[in-house]
Amino acid sequence: MFGYRFLSRSALMLFATGLLLSFGCSSSKPPTTSDSLVNEGYARAVKLYEKGDYPAAILGLESLLFSARATALEDDVQYLLGQSYYHSGEYMQAADMFSRVQQISSTPYSRTSQFMVAKSYEQLSPHFELDQQYTRKSIEQYSLYQELYPVADSLKIATDVKTWKELLKINPENISYKQNYALAIAEYSRVDSLKYSEKAIRTMREKLAKNLFFVAHQYVQLGKYKAAGIFYDEVISHYPDTMYDQPALQAKIDVLIKRKKWFDAGLSLDQYLQLFPEKRQEMQGVRDTITQNCKN
Repeated sequence: MFGYRFLSRSALMLFATGLLLSFGCSSSKPPTTSDSLVNEGYARAVKLYEKGDYPAAILGLESLLFSARATALEDDVQYLLGQSYYHSGEYMQAADMFSRVQQISSTPYSRTSQFMVAKSYEQLSPHFELDQQYTRKSIEQYSLYQELYPVADSLKIATDVKTWKELLKINPENISYKQNYALAIAEYSRVDSLKYSEKAIRTMREKLAKNLFFVAHQYVQLGKYKAAGIFYDEVISHYPDTMYDQPALQAKIDVLIKRKKWFDAGLSLDQYLQLFPEKRQEMQGVRDTITQNCKN
């Protein structure tokens, strides 16, 4: 009886040892960690992004947002997700994601993310007749970009690019030349983005001025000349650098005449002719009308 029990116990121990060995040797792969899952998921998303499959890249990257926190890839995941949103036309989500990237300290994506926040709002800027909230936000963000990341001397940077490029032709294996050329190219890209932001700001300021001018014109059509004058004043005060400054000044004179505000009309005409003296002959009839009514 004792021998039977001993045999059974020995068999069980051997069976258990066999199981442990089989489990231990079943795979040569190390245990999967959260970092490795993030790395693998990010690598898959990069491939999808490069193929132009932005919706699939978005799905993969969104699933990594939580697990990537406080890892080396946190800003990489958020930045690539912002770019995927942008290229999918999801500009509101893109602006939000690029803003989140900027909150990560020491991220190399800080400058580009600021630019992309502004560009995302630019894409959301609607037709001039509609509410211009996003137009104003885009101008604000482009202005902030210019303030935070100025370029001291664009001509010098362009010269540096040319110089290092020529030196590389002479000695293409020189590591110092390669590094300096790469740095110069990176700086030159900043010049391009600043030029783009300047042009975008000008275009959107024209749109804001057009919006106000359009509203003023609508009030004129309704016979509400006082309200029209207020909007013309907004154009004159805030957008003197746009193409709507001159017509807004002239239209303001017209609505003051319609309201029989002769003294104010005369002051506005003086202001108009100081800015546009070439219009003096054209406006002589208006001057005569104002002068005659002021005498009366």
